[in-house]
Amino acid sequence: MLLLSTGLILFLFPHLWREFGLRSSLIKQVASESTYKIIFSLMSLAGLILIVYGKAQAPFVMIWEPLFEWRWLSHLLMLPALILVMAGNLPMSHFRIRLRHPMLLGTCLWGLAHLWANGDLASMLLFGSFALWAGLKFFTLRKEPRPPKSPKFVWDVLVLVSGLLLYGLIFIFHGQLFGVGISVA
Repeated sequence: MLLLSTGLILFLFPHLWREFGLRSSLIKQVASESTYKIIFSLMSLAGLILIVYGKAQAPFVMIWEPLFEWRWLSHLLMLPALILVMAGNLPMSHFRIRLRHPMLLGTCLWGLAHLWANGDLASMLLFGSFALWAGLKFFTLRKEPRPPKSPKFVWDVLVLVSGLLLYGLIFIFHGQLFGVGISVA
């Protein structure tokens, strides 16, 4: 559990430096924004590696038993979560203009969907941390100005199609990718 916790700290805390008012002072201390970005990226990458390895190595400690009959709720939450993640990575859709940070909202839904489906301690730590972090970031960044460009309908279509495609691929290959298959029956 130590590797998972360390990975979460290395990944999530640098993503909160702006909210803690540390970003600009850290940039000044390391002398340039490019050096800051390198440090930020290396910490995030190390954090992700430790998260993956730590989750795989964490002991299974059951906290609560998810209701098998209600697993459809996780599937339902994952659909908008993946559409929002795609909206955060494709330019100038109405999703991006209206929500400003759709990927954060999608990450929050992803975390909540997985909290609902997993009752073990490591999963609760992983998915709860990401849901809490993304919700906090989404809330604190809501006041940012909207991008000046106007959204294009073609990007909305691409967001929806790519989100549905990603949902289908993850649904089919979840077991091979993450070691846990998805059951529908």
